[in-house]
Amino acid sequence: MAAIPTRVGLVFGGASGEHAVSIRSAQTVLRGLRSGANGERYRVSCFYIDRRGCWWPEAVAAAVLERGLPAEADDLPGHLEHGGFRGFPEGALDMEVWFPVLHGPNGEDGTVQGLFTLMGVPFVGSGVLGSALGMDKQAMKAAFAAAGLPQVPYACVEVAELAAAATRSGAREALLERLEGQLGYPCFIKPANMGSSVGISKAIDRDSLLTGLELAAGLDRRLVVEQGVKARELECAVLQRSEGQGDGLSASVLGEIRFDADWYDYETKYSEGLSHTVIPALVSEAVSERARAMALDACRAVAAGGLARVDFFYDEAGETLWLNEINTLPGFTSQSMYPMLWEASGLPLPDLVHQLVLGAGRSEGWMNLEGTAA
Repeated sequence: MAAIPTRVGLVFGGASGEHAVSIRSAQTVLRGLRSGANGERYRVSCFYIDRRGCWWPEAVAAAVLERGLPAEADDLPGHLEHGGFRGFPEGALDMEVWFPVLHGPNGEDGTVQGLFTLMGVPFVGSGVLGSALGMDKQAMKAAFAAAGLPQVPYACVEVAELAAAATRSGAREALLERLEGQLGYPCFIKPANMGSSVGISKAIDRDSLLTGLELAAGLDRRLVVEQGVKARELECAVLQRSEGQGDGLSASVLGEIRFDADWYDYETKYSEGLSHTVIPALVSEAVSERARAMALDACRAVAAGGLARVDFFYDEAGETLWLNEINTLPGFTSQSMYPMLWEASGLPLPDLVHQLVLGAGRSEGWMNLEGTAA
């Protein structure tokens, strides 16, 4: 007798600046879940979250995936006046496991993970704590520091501090002087809760520092400013295997991002031909092993599980390795490092997504889909 396929809910889109990237990632994940033996293992239903946070059923989701573009109000049947979660669309409560393909706020930050946790349904990826810590760069960096992991010098800024500085005589200069004294130039300003390089800018002087702070403040109330370093950008993929020992975390080979732009901004990251990857990265075995071990330590520091991509800065001259950040729901687009790194490590896309579904809920202590204690 053939096994009954597991019902998997693939949810994508989201009320985030990374909405469009999520659609592209979902196309790749869906292809993997329907390829080869996975076509018999899983019955996948897709659900779309529009840019206002409303959930839509399979018919809408299929149309968005086919076009590869976000839905506009006119595309949505019975378009709702108000945004936000208003309940699950038809079929959603029948799902046995959820596969969130959501990047950025309202999907990668513990919010959707909390919803699935309340439902008691296993899901792919980190739980509430790991997602929240991994999303917020201020909290993430504090956790890395507490774990003794090396990072470039950085400073935290609150939007309230920036707003107060704008209204008090001399306060703005004091804030800028503090950042200049701590970090110097160049430095990079980042919203704490965005990914895909959204809202990040490079400052080379006081004017561009202030401009960068104001840009990031329009996206988040918590900001991070990092010292610029001349370094190569390395990345490592982490997978929590269902059959693994201990916490089951394993690390892929390293990859390197190379680009001709001044820095790895959104346009460079997602435009064909502006960057390329080198897999495996051309570094010594000692550096590779150090980075792979640090990637696992980074996941443990923020309680991340399921999957993650961990990014590093590497100064070849001094063989210095700094932890940059962790991404607990990394991209799955055609240009994304996470699936490419596992492909190079001997785990092609269909096997990778199969492993992710099998391990769903392991970081939360649920039973996995093979019926053994996770």
